[in-house]
Amino acid sequence: MLEFHIPNYQPGHLLPAILAQWPLMLSYVFSYFYVGTLWLFHHDYFNMLQRIDRNLNMLNLLMLFSITLIDYPMSLVADALTTGNRQDMQTAFIVYDLVALFISATFYLMYAYLHHHQALKKPGVSMAFYTAIKLDPVRSVTIYALAIIATFWSVWLGVILLASGIIFHFVAYLRMSHQLEQAKGGTQ
Repeated sequence: MLEFHIPNYQPGHLLPAILAQWPLMLSYVFSYFYVGTLWLFHHDYFNMLQRIDRNLNMLNLLMLFSITLIDYPMSLVADALTTGNRQDMQTAFIVYDLVALFISATFYLMYAYLHHHQALKKPGVSMAFYTAIKLDPVRSVTIYALAIIATFWSVWLGVILLASGIIFHFVAYLRMSHQLEQAKGGTQ
């Protein structure tokens, strides 16, 4: 979907042609940060498990599917920012919000499943750990739902809420990682 191409330019005008691609680079960096944060969550979360059952594998597959969808709205956002059309930007950011909301919902399903199947976790990871993090996906779903609503009135307010949701994911990851280290008896 999102592809970097050498821009068309006249000799001596490469820099302006590159700078004109800012929406493409911004969309890529923004989405890379988001997907990277999701990968960190996934990696650390699965490292605390001692075994995986079929249902968890199916939930994991659904979650991974939801993450792969991010490339499409990322491309829509880059294109809409390039054209600058308000209606297109509104649509592109709402599609991005919907995918982000879907991703958060799949994380919630996985968290809820693991919260009710404690036998899958490694010893030393307490119920308190699950209790502390299980509502994070609900919070992010709420942020993305608010972003969708806000985008109908102001694209930039919606963008701020979308960015806030992604930053929330990163902060929640740092908190979860710290709690996981404490549960293992480490310090960080």
